[in-house]
Amino acid sequence: MARKRLLIEMGMGTDLRGQDYTKAAVRALKDALWHNSISIAPALGYPRESMEVDVEIGVADPDAVNRQTVADVLPYGRAQVNVVKGGLDIVNRETGNTTVMANAVAVVYLDIDEQPASGEQS
Repeated sequence: MARKRLLIEMGMGTDLRGQDYTKAAVRALKDALWHNSISIAPALGYPRESMEVDVEIGVADPDAVNRQTVADVLPYGRAQVNVVKGGLDIVNRETGNTTVMANAVAVVYLDIDEQPASGEQS
């Protein structure tokens, strides 16, 4: 079995008033995932639950993100969530409120049985 990268999805999410980094991260991951239906695992004969999903979130305050809440967004597969410094905080100078912007990437992997390429001998 070899771990193969099958797809990569990117998204952006915000929390306009609450300065909630987890909420922005969840919205970013949903933005990345909810635009498609990932059917590659079943198409290759594997259950969706066998997918491994590496999620990377970029926010201005990485320690403020609840990684488990972000992982719980995935409808299936096993998640690994990494949060790094990134995203953007936008301060309203008049009110002092901060809008939080998060970026997300989800990379989907699958352990696939390796078979010789056409013309190769096993």
